[in-house]
Amino acid sequence: MSKDLIDKILGQVSKPVRYMGNEYNMVEKDLQDIKIRFAFAFPDVYEVGMSHLGMKILYHLLNEREDTYCERVFAPWTDMEDKMRDHGIDLFSLETKDPIRDFDFVGFTLQYEMSYSNIINMLDLSRIPILAEDRTTDDPFVLVGGPCAYNSEPLADFIDLVVLGEAEEVMDDLLDIYKLWKRGTGSRDDFLLSAAQIEGVYVPKFYDISYADDGRLLSINPNKPKLPKTIKKRIVKDLDSAYFPDKIIVPFMKLVHDRVVLEIFRGCSRGCRFCQAGMIYRPVRERSTEKLLDMADKLLKSTGYEEMSLASLSTSDYSGLEDLVIGLMERYLPQRISLSLPSLRLDSFDKAFIEQIQKVRKTGLTFAPEAGTQRLRDVINKGIRQEDLTSTVKDAFESGWNSVKLYFMIGLPTETIDDIYGIADLAETVVDTYYSVDKDKRQRGLRVGVSASSFVPKAFTPFQWARQDSMEDLREKQAALGKRIRNKHIDFSWHDPETSFMEAVFAKGDRRLGKVLYTAWQLGARFDGWAEHFKLDIWEAAFEKCGLDPAFYAYREREENELFPWDHIDVGVSKSFLWKEYQKALKGETTGDCRETCSNCGIRRLGEGLC
Repeated sequence: MSKDLIDKILGQVSKPVRYMGNEYNMVEKDLQDIKIRFAFAFPDVYEVGMSHLGMKILYHLLNEREDTYCERVFAPWTDMEDKMRDHGIDLFSLETKDPIRDFDFVGFTLQYEMSYSNIINMLDLSRIPILAEDRTTDDPFVLVGGPCAYNSEPLADFIDLVVLGEAEEVMDDLLDIYKLWKRGTGSRDDFLLSAAQIEGVYVPKFYDISYADDGRLLSINPNKPKLPKTIKKRIVKDLDSAYFPDKIIVPFMKLVHDRVVLEIFRGCSRGCRFCQAGMIYRPVRERSTEKLLDMADKLLKSTGYEEMSLASLSTSDYSGLEDLVIGLMERYLPQRISLSLPSLRLDSFDKAFIEQIQKVRKTGLTFAPEAGTQRLRDVINKGIRQEDLTSTVKDAFESGWNSVKLYFMIGLPTETIDDIYGIADLAETVVDTYYSVDKDKRQRGLRVGVSASSFVPKAFTPFQWARQDSMEDLREKQAALGKRIRNKHIDFSWHDPETSFMEAVFAKGDRRLGKVLYTAWQLGARFDGWAEHFKLDIWEAAFEKCGLDPAFYAYREREENELFPWDHIDVGVSKSFLWKEYQKALKGETTGDCRETCSNCGIRRLGEGLC
């Protein structure tokens, strides 16, 4: 493929910088010294993928190996895809512009179910056989990882390997055995069988699935000797000793999250019952304040960024947050480097932090009450009260903020119309709190953003047994909430229930959805996570053509002992614990923070000293 031809078409597409590469801190290697070429593939556009922390970590980690060259590839936008197909250009990496079909591995990160059609499209653009069974020793191995990989069954027809858990340790093991296999004359299955014996690696083709007449699963069993019936996720026990890059690529264009990111800890101890991340990323493991300050210093020097953020599932739960924030501000305030703290909890937010982070510039304040009434917050085990919200926003308004975003979900289990109206009432309370602040202390121009997403039941959560509200019910609730919100200071936005419906189908789906996915792609499905490209009629046609009912996956309440498509995957949290939490949710009973009282979720089974 001519690199000159690529350069030629870049002048004919929007945002050509997405495909150029050559950014500051991009890794360049001599291919003569490389034994393994790895394409890290993100199934969305460049600016979304380059904002992903996991890609930044693994890109530089793999490139620490002298025998490996990790390069990046993203989903081309529709105009670029058209040009590539018109000119016969295969999907290429940013680093060398080489076709990724010539690589040893193509690894997709699965962050969102609605990106699955892009995976199929990227394989087709690469001229890599779409079905795993059609690949030969001349083709790369296609692997997936990330949160959606814990139920990768809808993609089983298209992938060779699944990395379960945190990949920092898994990837070295996998590449080491690949290097040995590559020297010999073994078959693809020989390598896959060796890989399947690595803890944290799942090979779908080596597990047989059977179904009952009513469509439910009957069994999941390995079809090769010595393979485990249950595959355990892999975890990094000590974050201080875990790899984190000293430098990251600095793009030429604005990203979704364009700043230095410090990962302060992994896991969450709160136990929100809707939250998949809070379950699959257990246990909590923190980085030390000293380590984080050192990381910040190296990353800021190597990138030139003027903003940094602290990344975790619940930043305010970091035990050393006060020392860390003070330490960062003391070091970087003179350089006018700002600090943002996402993932803040209302019940642990301190006015002192507000005052610290506004010293350079005001970053946005975003909170997630999730539900409008205390009853429903207890159902989902959110663990915050209305007074937490009012006291926090009052502190923010007194400190000079005039804009707050509030995130909610609609369609949660046991939800009533009073819970829906409670969202509007809570937003009104925020407005009232603003006006309760002395005029001399508050800034003018109040804006309260209210965002209502549709609840999607996810695997490995207590709500994996729950059904999703129908699209009609969700639309009615959105309309009722919209009519209830009449205050000029409140901006209301919502997510399309059609997209959430398909998300639920694939989040709880099984292998039979592979043919639906393939058919939908043939009918034109692309960028389904983007509202302007998602077309429900394409998916409805695909389901009808394949003889499957999507409502079977999204709208059906599961029984206690039903076998799930992901039951052969062990994330540490036990199914019995999740069921108990579901029953407590239906009764409106809460479970405390597991840092204070162990709730016996099962995570200790994965190793000593994890909690």
